[in-house]
Amino acid sequence: MNYLTVTRPDISFVVSVVSQFLNSPCEDHRNAVIRIVKYIKGSPRKGLLYGHNNHTKVVCYSDVDWAGSPSNMRSTSSYCVSIGDNLISWKSKKQSVVARSNTEAEYRVMASATCELIWLKQLLKQLQFGEVTQMTLICDNQAALHISSNSVFHERTKHIESDCHFIRENIISRDIKTEFVNSNNQLADIFTKPLRGPMIDYICNKLGTYDLYAPA
Repeated sequence: MNYLTVTRPDISFVVSVVSQFLNSPCEDHRNAVIRIVKYIKGSPRKGLLYGHNNHTKVVCYSDVDWAGSPSNMRSTSSYCVSIGDNLISWKSKKQSVVARSNTEAEYRVMASATCELIWLKQLLKQLQFGEVTQMTLICDNQAALHISSNSVFHERTKHIESDCHFIRENIISRDIKTEFVNSNNQLADIFTKPLRGPMIDYICNKLGTYDLYAPA
């Protein structure tokens, strides 16, 4: 199933969760895997569909499920990157430390997403893809966005000060810009937590995941 996540972003989160118990699985993990297989069997033709775009705008959505792990209260980070309307990169990963606030957890994933964007810009330049203009980093946490635009770091943010400086430097250099999105339109949500069917379908459509054999 790990190989399937390359073309099926809709199962990336659940596969990453069950993969954490490969060394000592129990009956609940087996049942979870069976549910994933049933979901895949019910939509065998779903996958990413790439098309031609008239623009090459790079957009990244970053999100976090703060303290979502019941076993150790760690947060799950995620981001997804599109060029034009084509999804080309995504990641779902449990954070290595316990975040003391939702804003701290969100800011950590924003820093990871910024690293991905800077790497992608360099790669596209080497491939002579064309001019990559200012990239957009989108999240649904107003406090994190405020920190990224504030040159004064308060006592409560000093433990993530290196992340603060890193993101702000890239904003000042105009490599990236940040934008707010309502949580209902947060596309990276599908990589951080389990969602209900209608929301899965909505986000999958936005990410370009369709029935590959449906009539045009």
